[in-house]
Amino acid sequence: MLKTGILNPQINSLLSRVRHTNTLVIADRGFPFWPMIETVDISLVDGLPSVLDVLTALRPNFVIGKAWMAQEFLANNNAKTRAAFAKALADIALVHEPHIEFKKRIPHAIGLIRTGDTVQYANMVLESA
Repeated sequence: MLKTGILNPQINSLLSRVRHTNTLVIADRGFPFWPMIETVDISLVDGLPSVLDVLTALRPNFVIGKAWMAQEFLANNNAKTRAAFAKALADIALVHEPHIEFKKRIPHAIGLIRTGDTVQYANMVLESA
């Protein structure tokens, strides 16, 4: 029985299949369903867990080389929210791009973790280093 780290078996399985330069999506509660991508839905209620909760849990065992978020995240969220995301991604190369371009990355991901996050455009694509 696992006692530390990620306890969710589906997330552990998904992470074990990510290799160098593969991508993984962490999405908010409203992100569209992509039938061709394995999705692990861990949404519980509005805001729980958040995208940042999942990112924080992944970081110890998932080396992230680059991340993408929608440019619209910057315009639709307050300074406090933007700062929290910037801090969580501080040592990772982060690219903000138009949402329409961001969504083109999704079909190439190994999988998607859907959260209960309600932050607008909180979705991120993480590329393994």
